[in-house]
Formats: sequence, C-alpha cells, structure tokens
Amino acid sequence: MLTDSLLTRPVNAIDQEILLLILSGLLVIFGMPLVGARWTLLLVATIVGGVLWYGWYQFSANRILMDTTAPALSALIVFMVGTYASYAAEAAQRRQIRNTFAFYLSPAMVDRLASNPDQLRLGGETREMTLLFSDVRGFTTISEMFDAQGLTAFMNRYLTPMTDIALAKGAYIDKYIGDAIMAFWNAPLDDADHVRHACETVLDMRTALIDLNAELKAEAEAKGTRFIPINIGIGLNTGPCVVGNMGSNQKFNYSTLGDTVNLASRLEGQSKPYHVDNIIGEATAAQAAEFAYLEVDLLQVKGKTVPVRIYTLVGDAQLKGTAAFQKLAAAHERLLAAYRGQEWDAAEALIAECRDLSKDLSCYSLYQTYEERIAEFRDSPLPADWDGVYIATSK
Repeated sequence: MLTDSLLTRPVNAIDQEILLLILSGLLVIFGMPLVGARWTLLLVATIVGGVLWYGWYQFSANRILMDTTAPALSALIVFMVGTYASYAAEAAQRRQIRNTFAFYLSPAMVDRLASNPDQLRLGGETREMTLLFSDVRGFTTISEMFDAQGLTAFMNRYLTPMTDIALAKGAYIDKYIGDAIMAFWNAPLDDADHVRHACETVLDMRTALIDLNAELKAEAEAKGTRFIPINIGIGLNTGPCVVGNMGSNQKFNYSTLGDTVNLASRLEGQSKPYHVDNIIGEATAAQAAEFAYLEVDLLQVKGKTVPVRIYTLVGDAQLKGTAAFQKLAAAHERLLAAYRGQEWDAAEALIAECRDLSKDLSCYSLYQTYEERIAEFRDSPLPADWDGVYIATSK
C-alpha cells in the first residue's frame, strides 16, 4: 500500500482456480497409467511444482493473487487415492490367485505365482506341456467293499499321497474324475524340466503305492477283512497344448485341450492290456533319456489313424546305469525285432530271457502281452508285409 504496489485478483479468479484444479487432477489420473509406476512420483511432483510455480509467478511478476493450493492438493489427493487403489487391486489379485490355485498347486508354486502374477497368462495360449492321467484298476470291485462314506475316506487316503507327490514336482492338478487324476506341467508357470518332473512323479507314485498297499494289507489282516491291493495305470504324453480358462461365462476352469491331451488319456488306458503301470509317449521318452525305459509297441490307439511308438518307464537314472538293465534293454530290443519280423520261435525264447532279467522290475508282466500276441498270430497268420503296427481295440 505504501509503494502503491497493490495486489489484484481477477474477476474470474475462482473459475480459473477450479479449472486448474480439474486439469491437475486429470493430468494425474491419465498420466499415471501412461508413465508407469516408476515415473508416477516424478509426474506428480512436476504437476504440483508447476501449479505452485504458476501461483508464485503471478504473484511476483504480475501482482496477481491466485490460490494454487487447492489444485496442488487435488493432484496429491488423486495420487494418493490412485496409489491406494493400485495397491488394493494388486492385493485383491494376489488373493484371487491364491484362492484360485491353492488347491491345484503346491504352496511354494502359489507363492511364486502370487509374487509374479505376470507369469499367469490366462485366456488361452499354446505351449509344450507334459500331461499325466492316472486311474485305479478294478475300482468297481474295490468300491463294493465300502459304503459311501467309507469309499470316500478310502479314496481320499489314496488320492492325498498321489496328489502330494505331483504337487511336490510342480504339477498343476487339473481335476479328479472319480478315482482318476489329471495333472500337467509347464502351465500356468514355466517349467523347463517338465518331462523330468513328470517322470519322477510316476516313479514316486509307484513307490508310494507300494507303501500304501502294505499299510492297507496290515490293517485288513488286523481287522480280519478282505484285502484288495490298489493297482493303477498312468499315461504320460508331451506335446503342444492349448491351456487357459475353459468353460462358460458362469463357470470356468483352468485346463488344457489338444491332441496331446487326448493321447495321454489313451495311453493311460493302454497300460492295462500291456500289464504295466505306465505308458509314456514317444515325445516324452525322447526328452527323458536319463531314465530307464523300454519300447513297448507301435500302436494305433482307438480314434487315431496314425500309429504312435509307446514306451514304459521302468526306473530312474541309477537303474539305467546298471549292467542288469542294460542287458535287459539289449534283449528286449532283440525281442521286438524278432516279434516284428514274425520270428515267433526266436521271440518266445527272448521272452523267457527278458522275464528272467526283469523279475524285480515293473515291466515283468509286459512279456505276457507278447506271449499272448504270438499265440494269437500263430492261429491267425499276419500278412508277410506286416508293418508291426498293432491296432488297439479299446480305449
């Protein structure tokens, strides 16, 4: 007043301040998603600093009084609300992931997925996976021994250790179908060793089943009841699959589709006629070179027109390195050559040799299949140009 340097305030100052408030808030709202989390704080600091500088410049240079505190506060409030909303959304996403996958993956896998939600790519994608199907043999006979509650308790007792083994090897439990288990590897999380983990699961399931049957037998003897051992068949197959959320708008499930899945299911069914506890596909065997396995047959499964070469997993790398297994593998290879060459007498002699070498192995009963086939082919001779393909008559 003494120097006649009076402040002025425009007639539409309030309108300008409201406009500035709205613009600063909108800049924060639309700018945060564009710049990303790393640069959000810098963006907000720039907007707030710019608003306050504008007010100071009008005061110092033009002696115009503008209230820029409200626009600056609006930018800060929008930033805090947006930050909280983002945090809440991320926390909700983590809870959703945990709730969705807690019963399908091991706790460690769920923690990895919750920590890195970007690894979960839902909605359908194609990737190479290994599929496992397992089924209890003679389940109808076993179920006749129990009432509804007893059968449920019995199945839970079987499914729990089998599931624990698969989860420990990084599998995703897709579903239970009665006494059957469907699981897969390399989704939703990447697993570069999915074939090895699947093969280890098969071997561990075999060991766990031996222990479980021993417990059940001891309990049956103590109670004076009938004991029926649990025998299972397993199918493994590796190949490209479509995986993602499958279903409808009302209900969906994270699952997988494709020819690889269908073949894995067919291979599980073929473990019974071949008298082995597992059948693995050619692609699986090709990536499981460290394991002990044997070729079983060149098979045309039901529903397919192209034959597939199938194998059975016998043991781990330690077994494969033994002289006894290497001797069995050599004899088994000669057996297949004689069998496919329709040299029945030589094949039968090799069957006896392979049985002697495989007395304590899971493939021992496999040679019963070749014996039955040879008897069948002797009665109904094959054409001279037979290509060695056996056409399955059942799933």
